[in-house]
Amino acid sequence: MRMLSKVTAVISRKPATSLRGSTTLEGSNYLYTMSTSAEQCFHTDEPCASSVSHISDALYVLGGKWKLALIFAISESPKRFGELQKILEGIGPKMLAKDLKELELNEFIVRKVYEGTPPRIVYEATPYSASLARVLFELKDWGMKHRETIRASMRRHQ
Repeated sequence: MRMLSKVTAVISRKPATSLRGSTTLEGSNYLYTMSTSAEQCFHTDEPCASSVSHISDALYVLGGKWKLALIFAISESPKRFGELQKILEGIGPKMLAKDLKELELNEFIVRKVYEGTPPRIVYEATPYSASLARVLFELKDWGMKHRETIRASMRRHQ
């Protein structure tokens, strides 16, 4: 075991009723507390390396500007290619097609082709994509708070 050279901050989610001390970030039904302590700074190299490896795996599959937003949009309801392009302003058709194929290969979405002229293609979320629900909610929540933090900072510096 070794002690990390810098202090590690730990963010924990607690019901709003159990708040005591610490720095808090307000969430929906929870308060997020950030604390640091000497006990939380000790760990072995193996769990750290393993954790980094798992995070790298997740980022390899979900990395990029559009993939998580695509999963979020499709998990709301099945979408056609054109609908996704409208929702994700700024994504080009090549990038959208590439990301949809990668998400399909990793079993987050399924591409369904319906007969007709022209054939109708719809992208639907798989049950496996539901495993990201908590991650997507937390990321959305953090993004809203971060945007507000940046706006407040810009107002202070004007």
